[in-house]
Amino acid sequence: MEYTLQQIASQVRRDIVRMVTAAASGHPGGSLSSTDILTRLFFKEMNVTPETWTRSGEGLDQFFLSAGHISPVLYSVLARRGYFPVAELATFRRFGTRLQGHPSVRKGLPGVNQAAGSLGQGLSVALGAALAKKMSGDPHTVYVLLGDGESEEGQVWEAAMSAAHYKADNLIAMTDWNHQQIDGTTEDVAGLGDLRAKWEAFGWTVLEGDGHDFADIEKTYAAAKAALGKGKPVMILWHTEMGHGVDFMAGTCKWHGKNPSVEQCAEAMKQLEETMGDFAL
Repeated sequence: MEYTLQQIASQVRRDIVRMVTAAASGHPGGSLSSTDILTRLFFKEMNVTPETWTRSGEGLDQFFLSAGHISPVLYSVLARRGYFPVAELATFRRFGTRLQGHPSVRKGLPGVNQAAGSLGQGLSVALGAALAKKMSGDPHTVYVLLGDGESEEGQVWEAAMSAAHYKADNLIAMTDWNHQQIDGTTEDVAGLGDLRAKWEAFGWTVLEGDGHDFADIEKTYAAAKAALGKGKPVMILWHTEMGHGVDFMAGTCKWHGKNPSVEQCAEAMKQLEETMGDFAL
């Protein structure tokens, strides 16, 4: 059976909430806000499949997750895409699992190119991969997803400056711009201000898209790809909502790193359509 992206995204959201509930630990808010953009990316955009994937990424598109705490969405999307068995999602955050709280390469989980979790480092890693592709003549694209709260880290802006300087025009960076972080709104914590103006000032091509509208997501990815090869790296600022899809989690920092109760999980399941089959907890 072929599923629509909306159906896949609904199942991914179910996975996220159930994983975090079962583990009694994790980060559902940002995972839910990033679900639609990563669903489209892995199922429609990237030139890589579970069968072709290698960690080296030679001759393939690559994805790096910088905001490693939103590992639930990455794990679910990878499993639903066929990188590893869906049943393995039930091991999230258990001792010895391949599905650590933050992505790890220690046990060779397919689809994970680099360990993540130390915020602010992912763009630097992705830039290195993009420059390596340019040096080797590999025409493929490198993608990286950052959080907006994470973008308060100074290393993000060092990498931004370097990417423009070295004309990394095979790099598409993305920001999940949901305006929330662990301690409150991004404006209250550090005042990100006009992210578009900042990235443009650093020499990037900047696009904005609705991170929950699949038609706009498709259009924005197409525009980003069309901007490649023109001497500038590309940043997509995705307008999203923290906790999107579950009404009591939506639009608040309270679910940045908080697990639902069993009862709250059940309530969330009523709001999210089961389409591809839940895994056994």
